[in-house]
Amino acid sequence: MLTKIENWRAQAVKCRNWRRAFLALLLGALSVLALPPIHFVPALFPAFAGLIWLIDGSERHVTKANINFWRPFIRAYALNSAFAAGWWFGLGFFVAGLYWISFSFLVDAQQFAWMIPFAILGLSGAFAIYIGLVSSLTFRLSMPGSRRIIYFSLLWVTFEWLRGWAFTGFPWNLIGTVWTFSDAMIQVTSVAGVMGLSLFTVLGAGSVAALGYADKPQRHRLYLVAVPLLMLAVIWGGGAWRLMAAETRFVDNVQLRLVQPNIRQKDKWKTALRGKNLNNLLALSEAPARGDFVGKKPTHIIWPETATPFFLEGNGAALRVIAQVVPQDGALLTGAPRRTGGQGTPAQLWNSLHVVGADAKISATFDKFHLVPFGEYIPLRKYINFAKLTAGRTDFSSGPGLSSVAVPGLPPVSPLICYEAIFSGQAVPPPDSGHPRPGWLLNLTNDAWFGTSSGPYQHFAAARLRAVEEGLPLIRVANTGISAVVDGYGRTLKSSRLNERTIIDEKLPAALKNPTLFSRIGAWGLLALMLGILLISRVRRLD
Repeated sequence: MLTKIENWRAQAVKCRNWRRAFLALLLGALSVLALPPIHFVPALFPAFAGLIWLIDGSERHVTKANINFWRPFIRAYALNSAFAAGWWFGLGFFVAGLYWISFSFLVDAQQFAWMIPFAILGLSGAFAIYIGLVSSLTFRLSMPGSRRIIYFSLLWVTFEWLRGWAFTGFPWNLIGTVWTFSDAMIQVTSVAGVMGLSLFTVLGAGSVAALGYADKPQRHRLYLVAVPLLMLAVIWGGGAWRLMAAETRFVDNVQLRLVQPNIRQKDKWKTALRGKNLNNLLALSEAPARGDFVGKKPTHIIWPETATPFFLEGNGAALRVIAQVVPQDGALLTGAPRRTGGQGTPAQLWNSLHVVGADAKISATFDKFHLVPFGEYIPLRKYINFAKLTAGRTDFSSGPGLSSVAVPGLPPVSPLICYEAIFSGQAVPPPDSGHPRPGWLLNLTNDAWFGTSSGPYQHFAAARLRAVEEGLPLIRVANTGISAVVDGYGRTLKSSRLNERTIIDEKLPAALKNPTLFSRIGAWGLLALMLGILLISRVRRLD
């Protein structure tokens, strides 16, 4: 078997021109099989090992005859070759992983369908630059061997972090999310965050590349593969041990009702259907309870993102209609568009959460602060004259940031609207913000934009990781799915199916008794881990 793997590496190293680009593209697309909803994690092993071998192949341009005189030129060419391998890998990874974005352009196909190839290829090509830089720096900093595998893993996670921060950030499909099918594997994120799990995963998958190094002793190669895989086994064992004594506690005297109306995006804002859509929400809110809650009434009702097809603030008539289903001494939490300004001041739109009481009054409001480029606003609006995907011509405005919202009868909540839930370390207000630490996370989302695709599954997987990282339960309410109740260990207690009109009745899980290490120190744990691995890689005998 080792001989076969050595031959595969030799072929990858010799690969040139379009074959090299095509192989990198194919490997990138292959790695997506490990992501939700497929979770075929073994796909990562040939994908990352193959990319590392392609990086090794960038050195094939160096010959002893011209290495001295042509060194600067050869190095530049090889560096570009390594970058290209990573870029093509990234293009395959992001096109296959983000194809579902094209569905949003089909909601108003007449106006936006022509943009699909430009949006998918342009977005994927831009994000692929990150992986191109991973490959080129890996080539520049290391020679073929164990250090190259380690440097590749460290750089991959570094650029995952950068992707989640630069240009407003888009940390979608971090490699650590491949493990969200296993409650035990994701427990390590309570210590090192999802990127810590990414680090161990890339290191484990990339270590297989060592089997192809024919110039290394067989025992040495097996050792280089066994150690990272053993680390993954320890992570699973530690997670399983943590969950053995993990009992889900619930907040007293609270019964939530999550309403998933399953309204098609094409129908959501049609004037003629607004009354029907509202009645749909009201009917589900008043439907008889199911399962263990038969005969009981909810204390709090939650509707999804922009559930009300009109501005709710200042709309007394609409508030009075909605208040008819609001439980006494409880509240209804709903997403709604919000408008301010007018009468001489510029009008502004907000994607908001309102807390509505039985008295038909709004007691609290939260405005989404992490907006979706081109979906909710157009970057560089002065220079780009495109219509945004959401209804209306006015761009949405960004809210002030994370906060703890007070809700009658409930612990303080940290709202995360739509893809705000994908940002690791940005789920709760910081300790110096003046806000109390929340007792739960609330993710309101729509997801109707993306139809029956992998997008909603990937979104839910990322949101679940925030619960584990922070040790806080997550309540997720979607228009078309997936709605769910998740405890502070990331375990899904109840969930809906995609494209299902339904309700979920469940108690509110309580926060873990002690904050997680990640919630206290954030990314510092990951940084310490990376520095430790870097120091180990400097031990000469590793090579």
